[in-house]
Amino acid sequence: MSVRKRTWTSPSGDEKTAWIVDYRDAAGARRQKTFARKKEADAYRATATVEVREGVHVADSQSATVAKAGDLWIASAVNNELERATLLQYRQHLKLHILPFIGGSRLSELNIPTVRAFEERLREEGRSPSMIRKVLVSLGSLLSDAQERGLCARNVVRDMRGKRKGKEARLLKRQKVKKQAGINIPANAEIKAIVAALEGRWRPLLLVAIFTGLRASELRGLRWADVDLDERKLHVRQRADRYNTIGSPKSEAGARAVPLPPIVLNTLKEWKLRSGGGELAFPNGKGNVESLSNIIKRGFHPAQIKAGVTRETGELDKEGKPILAAKYTGLHSLRHFFASWLINPPDRGGLGLPPKVVQERMGHSTIAMTMDTYGSLFPPGDDAGKLADAERALLS
Repeated sequence: MSVRKRTWTSPSGDEKTAWIVDYRDAAGARRQKTFARKKEADAYRATATVEVREGVHVADSQSATVAKAGDLWIASAVNNELERATLLQYRQHLKLHILPFIGGSRLSELNIPTVRAFEERLREEGRSPSMIRKVLVSLGSLLSDAQERGLCARNVVRDMRGKRKGKEARLLKRQKVKKQAGINIPANAEIKAIVAALEGRWRPLLLVAIFTGLRASELRGLRWADVDLDERKLHVRQRADRYNTIGSPKSEAGARAVPLPPIVLNTLKEWKLRSGGGELAFPNGKGNVESLSNIIKRGFHPAQIKAGVTRETGELDKEGKPILAAKYTGLHSLRHFFASWLINPPDRGGLGLPPKVVQERMGHSTIAMTMDTYGSLFPPGDDAGKLADAERALLS
């Protein structure tokens, strides 16, 4: 593999210079690439040498455009039967954010500077920081698919993310809001008030949410066949997505068994008799999957307001009194409470379970996810008193 200088005279009489990289790819075919500066040619030669040696090099003439790779990526996602919501998001990211700016670029032309420029362009065009992060994740997935097909040598999004990982991790650590009872997790007294306020068809569903920590999708997809009243536990074996389509749990770890405390067990027994015990445990009026919006707006929010778990909206009613709204907007806050209930020691009204058991009950794929989300709730480790006791036990 060599770099040579080429000089010629243009039709206008100007002398032109370029630097050409001559090499043979892994199959033995001769390749050339031209650069305006020797520094760029040398950098390309160094990279191409490694790629050819590793058998991953893709010449420009063999490299597909981002648009073509995007079509193959979507087709692969369809063939792998990804969830409808995921496919919709992929298509939107590709059509609205990726193709307009880099759709015509060849994969071989992408590098960290070009992806960084793409990121900056998205920001200039008014995309939110959250959307930019999601689009880059999708672009990285697209490049992974292309890499597996031999259409590009490297996943530059992954390379860029690796360079940023340490810096972003430190930034996120500073910005991350800790889970706190009464702030972003319902406090014990608030849950007690909410439980007392529950009534009607929403009582069994919300009790299950509070004392089993099921995700909203898992609650909506729960079947009576998965509720073992004799063994006092329920099994998470399926979930309903935002389109009410039934599918597998969120991850392999999402398939789990969760024990039922007495209040939930007794309520479910009564509810099964009253509801007729159809296929779903918490269906809508027509026996189909209940919408998340109904659960929140007709069940969870009214229960909070009745229980006095509220916040001021800043608005006044006709009588000049503050208009109150539910303090916790999303159903996921009950899942956070369940995690805190598992973690808190008995003297604080909890179970005091170890992290690994908490991970299993929550259905987290890794213990790292559990600790990243709820690590601040676990009691501190060896304090000064425990260290002194351990020292005396060891040296006495």
